[in-house]
Amino acid sequence: MAPYLAAVRNYWALLPAIAIVIGLTLLYAIPTLINPQWTSSVLALFRQVPEQPDPAVDPAQDPALQPAEARRAAGILGPQQIKSRRMLAVLLVVGVVALIGFNISLNRERNGCYKAAEAWGAIPGKADRDPCINKIFGSFFGDPTGFKPLEAKPQPIETYQLIHKKHPKYLKWMQNGPSYDDVDLLIGSGSNCSLDLKVVEEDDKVMVLLDSDTPCPPEDAISLSSVKLKKPLGDRKVVTVDDKPMREINPDADSWPTVLKKLVTGG
Repeated sequence: MAPYLAAVRNYWALLPAIAIVIGLTLLYAIPTLINPQWTSSVLALFRQVPEQPDPAVDPAQDPALQPAEARRAAGILGPQQIKSRRMLAVLLVVGVVALIGFNISLNRERNGCYKAAEAWGAIPGKADRDPCINKIFGSFFGDPTGFKPLEAKPQPIETYQLIHKKHPKYLKWMQNGPSYDDVDLLIGSGSNCSLDLKVVEEDDKVMVLLDSDTPCPPEDAISLSSVKLKKPLGDRKVVTVDDKPMREINPDADSWPTVLKKLVTGG
């Protein structure tokens, strides 16, 4: 659901409105669950009652002869009304729980993409506003394999991610993410350098490098390239320039309990 929630994914921007909605809803729902008469009596204090005609002029309008109207004006509930108010309160509480869950989901998604981009070397910048769209995204230049490097002094790549049975969640949230079935290795590079990324698969190793004579400068956006190997990696090493071993990383989103704890504590 990542690309479709770009306008509302910023948790901190939504927090004040969500907190107010949750607070007002619970302020009504919890007392109503305990005793619906309480909230009915409080609301009756703010209800405007039409001015009663003089009973001497029209005896039929005597409040003593209209107990139902008097009870309604005082906010006194009957058994059926009490039951319906409690049902409404239950629905409101369920709605609050759903809203909290939705908010946690947005926060988990945003933080998952941010942490992944940070692990791949992204620096803080304007792309932080929506990490799943601007800070980390799938490469738009296709498969980096099958091309021999042309530069005499290519630049190294430091990290890679090996896809195991447990797939990283951020792949399905980020823009243009790869399919789980079409990826064995993930390689991240700066968005302006991804066109130079080359992956050469050999019998004893997999070499990853930037086919450029200048290092890639730090960026706030990461282009993530997916690599489908011709055969399983097995005992082969993943290396970069001069056969230097690359560092394997495994960024992923926080679990739901971890996100909930951070939302509550602000950590």
